[in-house]
Amino acid sequence: MPRILVVDDQAHVRAAIAVALRAKGFDVVGVEDAVTAFGEFEARPPDLAIVDVYMPTVDGVKLIKALRDRSPNLPIIVISGVALNDSQMTALDFLPKHPGLSNIACLKKPFRSDELLHKVRTALTAAA
Repeated sequence: MPRILVVDDQAHVRAAIAVALRAKGFDVVGVEDAVTAFGEFEARPPDLAIVDVYMPTVDGVKLIKALRDRSPNLPIIVISGVALNDSQMTALDFLPKHPGLSNIACLKKPFRSDELLHKVRTALTAAA
């Protein structure tokens, strides 16, 4: 059973993701920040990480880079719903172009559970 690390500072988002993925048989660990995520990663590396872009202290981009330093082939799904400058664009529109952040999947909040499951399955299959 694949282990998925979910990192989001919003408890309700972590809970919704965990419920959707556990219902499909995934082992899910949800944490609220990068520091806790590093601890979980070191204790038992996940098969996939779902990371929010905007979090206090250490943002999602720094976390992704640190996870990739430790595990270059770790599949990562980045989530965000924060619009940039009153536009329809989010950080997700720019992240795949950022050096060191290639080969990540992006999912814009709010998303449906079927969209999440599709991204998770696609990322895990590509990594296998």
